[in-house]
Amino acid sequence: MESQRPTIVVHGGAGEWKPDRQNLGILGVKRAAKAGFDVLRRSGTALDAVEAAVMMMEDDSTFNAGLGSSLNLEKSVEMEASIMDGETLKAGATALLTNIRNPIHLARIIMEKTDHIFIAGKSAQRLGEIFNLEKANPVTKLRERHWLDLKNKIRQGTSGYLPKLSNLMKSYPEFMNADTVGAIAIDQLGNVAAATSTGGLTFKIPGRIGDSPLIGCGNYADNKIGACSATGIGEIAMKLVLAKSACCLIHKGYSPQEAAEILIKRVNQAIQNTPNQMGLIAIDKKGRIGAAHNSHHLCWSYMTPLMKSPKASLTAKIVKSG
Repeated sequence: MESQRPTIVVHGGAGEWKPDRQNLGILGVKRAAKAGFDVLRRSGTALDAVEAAVMMMEDDSTFNAGLGSSLNLEKSVEMEASIMDGETLKAGATALLTNIRNPIHLARIIMEKTDHIFIAGKSAQRLGEIFNLEKANPVTKLRERHWLDLKNKIRQGTSGYLPKLSNLMKSYPEFMNADTVGAIAIDQLGNVAAATSTGGLTFKIPGRIGDSPLIGCGNYADNKIGACSATGIGEIAMKLVLAKSACCLIHKGYSPQEAAEILIKRVNQAIQNTPNQMGLIAIDKKGRIGAAHNSHHLCWSYMTPLMKSPKASLTAKIVKSG
């Protein structure tokens, strides 16, 4: 894609998007992309745009972020999010949230109002109260049903308990989808930003934190390079520091599309014989974009100045093993 700005790219998660959710996913990422681009069109910042886009998806129960977050082993929600400003390299992150309506907004408050980058748990919840952030019950009937179905299959199967859970994930990938949501953008001044939010893996051990709030793993942004947001199984993004690695490849001269494909190929080579679904969206300082994944689907959308409305798809470049 030729250089363009402002531009925004969003994703609603890599994984198995079942037919009954596909249209909802496409509509959701289109709304998110439009919300973010509307900010850019009004000469807003990339940071404001990615926050607006992610908040739109956090408020949509179709996605595993904010409302509709996945349930952990104890049938409760622990949400996480992060945001990064490519102009200043400032970042904010949070995790283990139980009832904050928009975790991405709290991440931005942490970035702008504290001396820290990452605050989790009770202190993060308290910070949300201090700044009067709206609370909401993120548990939906769909996530409760997924949780109960997975619990029953573990009990009834011969695979045992959690030590064999990866085999169950292969057989029933829809229960383990890591539908992280994310957004990256470049504004009219050339500033980039990234934001990521998720409810995490279904049936995760309480206290588990994934890649979404980890700067360099779930997302990264640097005006001198570009930005990236990851989606999939967080432990993989952490092992390979995927978001920062994508930016490093772009810095070396690869296009965002080439960088995304190279890293998904790396995932396929490094993580074998276990679930390894991942997806990446990336943008460079010129406004060129890229997207790739090894999962069945990647629900994503983008919008540029030459488009009247966002384009969206359930797939980007699929990078297979071998």
